[in-house]
Amino acid sequence: MRERLEDARFWMLIVALGLTAIAIALPRITLTRNVYDLVAIVDITGSMNTRDMTVSGKPSNRLDATKAALEELLAVLPCQSRLGLGIFTERRSFLLFNPVEVCENFAPLETAIKTLDWRMAWEGDSMVAKGLYSAMAIAEDLKADLLFATDGHEAPPLPPGGALPEFEGTPGKVMGVVLGVGGRDKVPMPKYDDDGNEIGSYGPMDVPQENHSGPPPQDAHLRPGYHPKWAPFGSDAPQGEEHLSSVRSEYLQKLVTKIGLAHADLIDEPDLYKTISAHAHPRPVEVAVDIRPLPAALALALLIALYTAPLFVRSPHRT
Repeated sequence: MRERLEDARFWMLIVALGLTAIAIALPRITLTRNVYDLVAIVDITGSMNTRDMTVSGKPSNRLDATKAALEELLAVLPCQSRLGLGIFTERRSFLLFNPVEVCENFAPLETAIKTLDWRMAWEGDSMVAKGLYSAMAIAEDLKADLLFATDGHEAPPLPPGGALPEFEGTPGKVMGVVLGVGGRDKVPMPKYDDDGNEIGSYGPMDVPQENHSGPPPQDAHLRPGYHPKWAPFGSDAPQGEEHLSSVRSEYLQKLVTKIGLAHADLIDEPDLYKTISAHAHPRPVEVAVDIRPLPAALALALLIALYTAPLFVRSPHRT
């Protein structure tokens, strides 16, 4: 028995030495893989502070959930991919920096994502459709695909009838994903004072429940206090639930149908890389792959087995 074991150990040593030699001499091989050029635009308006998401099993607001998802995406994007970052508030998107290579710039990209904050907003409105159109123009100029993260909560709401703003671009020219962020149930939005301190939640009278910028609805003449000149929307305060918020999935789907993007909700598709790779332009690149760790690991495994096997073999002289 011991002679057979010693013979096996000899051949294991020979194989381990051979694998080590291969690991030393093996050149890198060239493979073709897909990478992506992306610009991520993040909604930082007030409704994104709503706490109806989870991060690592803990309650989180929508903005923090978006940031966590972007950090995970950054970690899995293949090297030579490029990622840019921007924000949306009021009626337009603003580019913070152009797409840069993700591996060489991992640390600054991660820091930039972490430091996104709702206090960076310059206005309180949230005209999502116009912000998305603006983001598409940015992506087109950069020749990049778009990831636009938003809860879809228009503030003020769309005019009566829900007609979308006119889209002046070419549908389908920009590829990418509109990522819906938020829960399905309507929940209160947190309210902050001028110093950034949370002071409760928005109530019905704190936000516009109706858009008065266009013509009144067709049934406006039936409202109390209606006057065609002085009160075309009636005299009573409009009733609604605009002070409550949820991810507006149906509205976002309506938007992407108009402009040619894809739509996914973060609560349904937490794997952003899978979502992006299905709806973005892949850019094939040749990369040199170092496969020397594979034979080196096999050699190490054989050496470990070689020197630990006697510990588990019982000597025939022992009782």
